[in-house]
Amino acid sequence: MPSHPRPTVRRRRLGSELRRLREASGVSAEAAAERIGGDKSKISRQENGRQGVSKLEIEALFTLYGVEDKRLMTALVTLAREGRRKGWWAQYSDILEDRFQERLAIESDAAHIHVFQPHLVPGLLQTEEYATESIRNVEKSETEDGVHSLVSVRMGRQEIFARENPPQYVCILDEAVLRREVGGPEVMAAQLQKLVDVDNPPKLTVQLIPFGQGWHAGLDGAFSLYKYPDPMDLDVVNLDYLDGALYLEENGSVERYQLAFDELRTAALPSRQSRDLILQAARDFKKRT
Repeated sequence: MPSHPRPTVRRRRLGSELRRLREASGVSAEAAAERIGGDKSKISRQENGRQGVSKLEIEALFTLYGVEDKRLMTALVTLAREGRRKGWWAQYSDILEDRFQERLAIESDAAHIHVFQPHLVPGLLQTEEYATESIRNVEKSETEDGVHSLVSVRMGRQEIFARENPPQYVCILDEAVLRREVGGPEVMAAQLQKLVDVDNPPKLTVQLIPFGQGWHAGLDGAFSLYKYPDPMDLDVVNLDYLDGALYLEENGSVERYQLAFDELRTAALPSRQSRDLILQAARDFKKRT
């Protein structure tokens, strides 16, 4: 696990602005660190959004940088306060790894979420039964109470779609997701029906890449792309692996994954044809119940 948790969007935005103010004032990182009683690495962590900034620290930096814009000062103090605010998932912090709490923070602030998944239905679209079976198989050492708590977290994540301003969500699935039986035919039939029920372009879109497509841009594996409305916020690509997760923020990396996602949308069936294929797979499972 990283020694410093990945920043929330608010902390990254605050850190970027503090760096801009420091550089504009000609103050070195060493001088800034001395003013707040820290070292250069602390300033670096704060400006990278990997460490919070207290109200006293930010006020001291305002004075050092010669900041006099009251509206800007109020906005940054507010960002500092919100950056320390705990998410709804804090109640589950005893069972959630840091890397997953990072995912939840990224996800909760995103305006656009683009997902490619070649193996399983993404957590944001899972039924409770499908989620239970998936988690039980992944977390083999977890108790039943622990599995229940993790399922509750997964269901809680889906509340972002009930917000006043939900993110635009686009999910591209490989046809293999429809055919891989998780939890038995009854669970699969209900899960596939949910994919059809939630599909509501352009707010929430589910599209499929059929087996007949052959090669496509997602054959290297699953990824999620999180995009934010404020240009100060860095877009993020999330890649999961067996024992951790990787987050990419560099422009070149994000652009490559955005291009890959665009190619996947081109290769995918249109929404209506995707729904037809999902419904056919659901009927096939229902025949076996």
